[in-house]
Amino acid sequence: MSTAEAAPLIVHLIHRLDVGGLENGLVNLINHLPPERYRHAIVCLEDASDFRLRIQRPGVEIVSINKRHGKDWSHYLRLFHTLKRLQPQLIHTRNLAGIEAQLLAAAAGVRLRVHGEHGRDINDLDGSKRRYRLLRQMLRPLIGHFIAVSKDLEDWLVDTIGARPQRVTHISNGVDSVQFHPRLGPPAAIGPEGFMTEQAFVIGSVGRMAEVKDHITLVHAFLTLLAQGGLAASRMRLVIIGDGPCRQPCLDVLRASGTSALAWLPGARDDIARLMRAFTVFVQPSLAEGASNTVLEAMASGLPVVATAVGGNPELVQPGWTGKLVAPRDPGQLAAAIADYYCAPGLAAQHGARARRRVLTEFSLSAMAAAYLAVYDRLTHQPSTKG
Repeated sequence: MSTAEAAPLIVHLIHRLDVGGLENGLVNLINHLPPERYRHAIVCLEDASDFRLRIQRPGVEIVSINKRHGKDWSHYLRLFHTLKRLQPQLIHTRNLAGIEAQLLAAAAGVRLRVHGEHGRDINDLDGSKRRYRLLRQMLRPLIGHFIAVSKDLEDWLVDTIGARPQRVTHISNGVDSVQFHPRLGPPAAIGPEGFMTEQAFVIGSVGRMAEVKDHITLVHAFLTLLAQGGLAASRMRLVIIGDGPCRQPCLDVLRASGTSALAWLPGARDDIARLMRAFTVFVQPSLAEGASNTVLEAMASGLPVVATAVGGNPELVQPGWTGKLVAPRDPGQLAAAIADYYCAPGLAAQHGARARRRVLTEFSLSAMAAAYLAVYDRLTHQPSTKG
């Protein structure tokens, strides 16, 4: 048996392997952990898309439980049998969708159990919903260790869920600062023919177009900017990369206002790094966040970030230094923050350069992988590679 085959198996359980910040973080983690230390399998409660192709490491089994929407009691049995077959040494579930698997993992004999919190959804923006809180509190004794991607989530796990502080580790997301880098020349010609102009001021956003990401507020902020005097509306461009149920409502608002030609919402793309290098400013209008991968990618790309002051965003964006923080659901305040960058040429580049430097020193992929490795090693009693 080879060293890799003998390595302990970690099962990562998620809702679905598709485009998203949590999923991107998981793929980055597997790709950057030392291959000889652990084997990995991903169990998807639903299924996996072509996003699975981003996994560079061979031998990662991906299992789809194919859970139906709503109550699907049979999926618990399928998940139990999957865990019995895989016999992992450790299971790592993520977010509310995966936490019930902690009970099945315990029943299946998985001795080491980790749960990660990566952010909240529209149904529980502040983590206070009683039903979800009670579920987490009930399952808490089964969880050997918690991982939180932001200080905000770490405090919530301790203060609200009742996790013991010594069983909670805050691990920030990491970003690939080689793939995501600042523009080296003129901006790329993105969008349909004639969309980009030499002096375009491109307001960009990337993310799942779900209600919790609140891209509709960004659309209304864009319309506010176009209506303001003193701004050259002909220079303004809006780009939102991503797909989801809120994409069509955003397109409808733009069409109704007669501004469709100034906006580009192409859906999901796999060339995010290149597209970001065409942005002037990055906007994150979410109603809730853990530690946003797209914010970190924008920072690595040398962009200033205008983000809502929710969740982990204040831990990433330094107001007046690398970007601006605004209140959620406030298109007027969001428009004003963006307009500051338009009205002060050079400020975007200055804030963006500082953001890039911060990523290089604090949010590297290697630092993220090392932090997860330390948690896994401590739980499995694997010897550290540090001399």
